[in-house]
Formats: sequence, C-alpha cells, structure tokens
Amino acid sequence: MHRRTSVLAILALALVHFFILPSGTASAAGPYERGPDPTSASVDATRGPFAIASTTVSRLSASGFGGGTIYYPTSTAEGTFGAVAISPGYTASQSSIAWLGPRIASQGFVVITIDTNSIYDQPSSRGTQLLAALDHLTLRSTVRTRIDSTRLSVMGHSMGGGGSLEAAEDRPTLQAAIPLTGWNTDKTWSGNRVPTLVVGAENDTIAPVSSHSIPFYTSLSATYEKAYLELNNAGHSAPNSPNTTIARYSISWLKRFVDNDTRYEQFICGTGAGVSTAISDYRATCPLI
Repeated sequence: MHRRTSVLAILALALVHFFILPSGTASAAGPYERGPDPTSASVDATRGPFAIASTTVSRLSASGFGGGTIYYPTSTAEGTFGAVAISPGYTASQSSIAWLGPRIASQGFVVITIDTNSIYDQPSSRGTQLLAALDHLTLRSTVRTRIDSTRLSVMGHSMGGGGSLEAAEDRPTLQAAIPLTGWNTDKTWSGNRVPTLVVGAENDTIAPVSSHSIPFYTSLSATYEKAYLELNNAGHSAPNSPNTTIARYSISWLKRFVDNDTRYEQFICGTGAGVSTAISDYRATCPLI
C-alpha cells in the first residue's frame, strides 16, 4: 500500500509539471524574472547577459534634477524592466558613480545616473531629485515603454546615499533602496517601509559607520527587509570605482526586491552570504519573506 501511494503521488506530480510548467523548467518562474539562472560568476561579472545602450538627459530637458545618463537593455523580448535612479555624493557629478549604470543595466534594469541641481545639495534635496529622475524615466524619457513603473528603486553615494533613504521614506511604494557609504544628519529611519541594503566602509572617516551606516541600519524596522554590508578595510570613496562586492550585493538586492526574483536569495541569505575577506560585517533579516 505504501509503495502504491508513493507511485501515485509521483505520477500526480509529474502531471502537474507536464500541464502547468514550461518545458525544461524545474519550477514556475516569477513574472518579473529576467535573464538566465544566476551564478556567483554571473553576479560578479562586469557585464550581465543583456546588451545595453545609453542616452543622455540634458540639464535643460530635466525637470527637478540636473540631468543624467540612462542605461537600458536593448531588447524587450523578456518584457519590461524595473528601474533604478542613482545619485552622486556631495560636490560630485554623475561620473563618480557612472560605473554602476552599465553594470546594473546589463543585468536587466533601466538605470539613470544623475547630476544634481547643485553639487552642494543636501540629502533631502538629493532624495527629491532621485524621485524626480524616476518620474522622468517613467513619464517622459525615450525609454519609458521599457519600464514597469511599479518596480522602481533608488541608490546613492554619500549624501546621495542619505538621499536614497529620504526618497524611500517619501515614497514608500519604491521596491528597494541602497545607500552606499551614506551620509545624513538624520539617523532614525523607523518609518521606512522599503527593503533597504545599507553599505558602509570600515575605514570611512567622512561618514563613519558608527555614526552613519550602522545607526541607519539599526533604526530601520525589522518588519521590513533590511541588510547591512560593511566593506573590509575600505574608505568613503569605495563606491566611486568598480567594486565587485558592491555590485554583487546591490544586483542581488535589486533582483530580489525590484524583480521579486527569488533565485537571488542565495547571495543575500545563503550559506556564503557575507562570507568574504572583502566584508568586515554582514547582517540581514534572513530568511526573507
């Protein structure tokens, strides 16, 4: 009797897979999954599986921010994409975070790296400008038809990172926020409902983790997903040049929460998550909801 029950169960399972799942797949894919199954090599690669192009947004044509550069996948065969707006830090231009544009876009996102209205703009202003850049992407840009306006996110370096926290609190419908060695005089973000990856740098003397990134992280409500990544023996400007660790965790965070792609959970909460000589501290609300 036991053997017969097992055989019947196996046959039933086979029928479910035959009639419901696409041929050659092990499980039903999420509607926003883009690209092949990820591997450590694929998330660390300098370019992902999507061919990309770029277009410039002039300062004169921008509304509410200082212009920027849009990077986007050239094919929409897999559907529309989530979008990311990225702000530079105090006194910096978009060139300081330009490497993130093509790297993230080639993994299946539309990305805009922005210039701010003034290089001296404070985090609150940068947050408002990040949201204005997202509005430009979805409403006025030449690539707006490639974007799913319900799947938007923000990133930023230094005061731009502080701005990403401001943007997330101001627009809770965002799907992800990633402050990179963020700086903000406000240390309390308990009202933030957006899944947030806080990236700090161990030797940061401009935005020390003890008074910026760690308080940001601990103040975030545990009700919503959050993670803290501290770059080992790194300084404040670590996000200003290509960094595999930043790319790996940022891409995985965006994939998981902007695309709801559970294939990337392994890089956030798997056995190897946070285990690297490049990381001095790692915390996350695992398992993810």
